[in-house]
Amino acid sequence: MKKNKILIGTRASKLAMIYANRAQNEISKVFSGEIELIKITTDGDKNQKDRLSDIGGKSLFCKKIEEKLINKNIDIAVHALKDMPSEETSGLITNCFLKRNAPEEILITRENKNFSELSSNAIIGTSSFRREFQLKRIRSDLSYKTIRGNVDTRISKLNNKNYDGIILSKAGIKSLNLEYLISQEFSTQEIIPSAGQGIVSIQCRDDDIDIINLLSKVNDKISSICAHGERKVLNILEGDCHTPVGVFSKVNKDDFEIACELFSIDGKKRYFKKIKDKLSNSLNVSMELGNYIRTEAKGSYKK
Repeated sequence: MKKNKILIGTRASKLAMIYANRAQNEISKVFSGEIELIKITTDGDKNQKDRLSDIGGKSLFCKKIEEKLINKNIDIAVHALKDMPSEETSGLITNCFLKRNAPEEILITRENKNFSELSSNAIIGTSSFRREFQLKRIRSDLSYKTIRGNVDTRISKLNNKNYDGIILSKAGIKSLNLEYLISQEFSTQEIIPSAGQGIVSIQCRDDDIDIINLLSKVNDKISSICAHGERKVLNILEGDCHTPVGVFSKVNKDDFEIACELFSIDGKKRYFKKIKDKLSNSLNVSMELGNYIRTEAKGSYKK
């Protein structure tokens, strides 16, 4: 390793910094030089009001960081995998993943009510079409309203009575030590999470062999299998932030199981399939699942 210092680019939010610190700690186990975190404000951070799908998609959380990486202002980029586009940016490679955090979705309400206890027409805040359509299958009598901002901002909006409940990923709440706020946790069978949810990904330039070799020592094998499988489904569907789709996989010894739930763009039609096979066949199974769902949906999930 020729470098004696590594620059890691990350979003500046509290949660992003926690993820970046996790990456830094893991890399420090295999790298004896200096590691510095570089905070980068993304376009997704600047606009905290509009739904992501209306302003350019999840790539808004990655683009500025990736530009710094391509221009060699940083050596490594840290992202929440669920925020990354399904297509890899030219010149970059994402092939390192930290051990998966909790992938489940959670509900926080002001009066600590669970989902079934909320009164009819209660307002639920979510930034995702996927979550909205999934929740409507459980309770169609509630009102669903867009909410943006970091975790603290969303909780503040809840406490200010703009919403009766908000849906968030458990990974973020757990990382911020806010688990005491959880009113209800949904299993991954009740609500299939976003592809890659709970996984921290580490990206670098595809020609930086030293960094690629270094990151291979940090990569969590199980998370990597699941990340590649879930993103393969998303890639086949040509999924973006408009796409109301959940993809989740798990490994049990030598078995690999992956499920996908896709909705039409108006939320009226649902397409679902789960496949279980040998772990060694994980990528082929993921391709099979993606192609099956795509064929069944016939483009109904696209604008």
